[in-house]
Order: sequence, then structure tokens, then C-alpha cells
Amino acid sequence: MIFLGILCLFSGFKRRFMKLKTLLLVSFSASLLFLVSCKKDDTTTGGDPIAAKTILNVSYGTDPLQKMDIYLPANRSVTSTKVIIMVHGGGWIQGDKSDFTTMVDTLKKRLPGYAIFNINYRLAAWPANIFPTQELDVKAATEFIYGNRSTYLVGDKFVMLGASAGGHLSLLQAYKYSSPVKVKAVVDFFGPTDMVAMYNDAPASQPAYMLLLSGTPASNPTMYSQSSPVNYITATTCPTIIIQGGADPLVNATTQSVALKNKLTTASVVNEYVFYPAGGHGDWDAATYTDAFNKIQAFLTVNVP
Repeated sequence: MIFLGILCLFSGFKRRFMKLKTLLLVSFSASLLFLVSCKKDDTTTGGDPIAAKTILNVSYGTDPLQKMDIYLPANRSVTSTKVIIMVHGGGWIQGDKSDFTTMVDTLKKRLPGYAIFNINYRLAAWPANIFPTQELDVKAATEFIYGNRSTYLVGDKFVMLGASAGGHLSLLQAYKYSSPVKVKAVVDFFGPTDMVAMYNDAPASQPAYMLLLSGTPASNPTMYSQSSPVNYITATTCPTIIIQGGADPLVNATTQSVALKNKLTTASVVNEYVFYPAGGHGDWDAATYTDAFNKIQAFLTVNVP
């Protein structure tokens, strides 16, 4: 019964992601007008061209939720094919990689030189799988992909992309871990960045954060600190593009995304802050998503050459 509270408190994340999926389908059609041509990667064999390939539900761990869908481009190569790891949202307690299916199609068209790995992770279901389970699963998935580069014929230029809770997890992976691979860039759709501020900003959700993070900021400051991406920014942090709505009822633009931007700028880290004043928590119109993907495409083209 206690965990039903966290499900209700974070239910807004799921409702908004269902609308996000619908809008992305419209945005995908519109985005075809903005495509740029890219040179195909060279094959590694010198023989026949390598065909594109999709592999669904590949396990990177022993839990049923530790799976990923893999989308490999044609003519891929261990020397030139870049990697995008996608991390879905859902308040750390729900959501699925299928939430990103339409976004995968958009990225395949816009960034044809990338291999895409769309991952699931274990969801918090108190008392099981509390934080940092989700963070460690993203780390394990990243290590699995890196360790199988020769199998999938991909290189070592990794980009993280996540939305909401997935944005938070993507930032943690990009900022905290540099072995076995240092992430080259991160795309953050309205992800929490300061968990103490998240707790303080939403009194009604504080019981949920207490379950997820095993206490309050006062009783468990270490967990709140270690789960906050803003605490891991240095001069060597990777380029970051932040996409945020000004009317987001779940992730406060000022205390989360603007705070992240300011710390990145202070550390002289390349960053871009994309702000939509009327935008909610991902429930944006097609034109807004098209604009966001235009900016993401341009950012990655420059910062992950």
C-alpha cells in the first residue's frame, strides 16, 4: 500500500510520456523536411556493404527488465559508427523503452551514422530496486555495449539521451563515469539534476522521494548528493544540451535545468539551453519537437565529430 503512494505521486510522468509518443509521431513526419545528407560509414570488410539491422530485447543482465533494443545502421564500422544510448523516463518507477519507439525513428533519419541502443532498466518498486539500482543498470548497459563493439561494429563515441527520469540517469552516466568509456555528449530532456531541490520543490512528493532515496536530504545527505548530476560537473564534463519547458509542473526549470546550465557554464563546459516558455513536461506540440530535434542534430554534429 505504501508504494501505491509513489505510483500516484509520479503518475504525471507517465501521462505526459503517452502524449509525448503521439506528438513525436507527428514531429517525425515534419522532421523529414529538415534532413541533412550524411556520408555513409565505410565497411570494415572491404567486401559487400553491411546491411542495417534491428535486434530486439537483447539482455545486458540477468533481470527481465535488463534488456535493450538495438538499431544498427548500414555500412557501420568500429572506426566511424557512433552510439546513442536512450534512457526512457517514468519517474524511476514506470515507463518502457517502447515509449521511445517513434523517437528512435526520428533519430535514425536525422543521424543515420549512429547506432541506437534503447534500454530498459529495473524500476523502483519499494522496497525492491530503490536507488541507485536504476543508475547502476544504465552503467551496466553502457559497459555491455562498449564491450561488444566488435560484435555490433560500432565505435567508441558514445552519446547519452534521456527524458525526465531518463534524462537524470543519462546525466549521471555521462558525468560520473569515465571508464571503460567517457561519454562524448549528453542530450537531456527536462531531467532532474539536483535531488535536494527536487525534494524541496514538491512537498506532496516528498514521501515518494523518501522511499526512492532511502530518507530525506537531512537523514541521508549522501544519497541525495550522489544522485544529483550537478555535483559531478568538472572542466572535463562532456558537452550537454538541455531541453526544458517553462511550464513543467514536475521538473522546475529554474532549480533544475537552469541550475545545471549555470554550473556547466561556470566550469567552462560546452552547453546549450533550449527553453520553451509554454512547454510542459514533454507534452509539447509537433513544431516544438521539430525545433528541439533540429537543435539536437546541430549540437551533436558540432560536438561529436
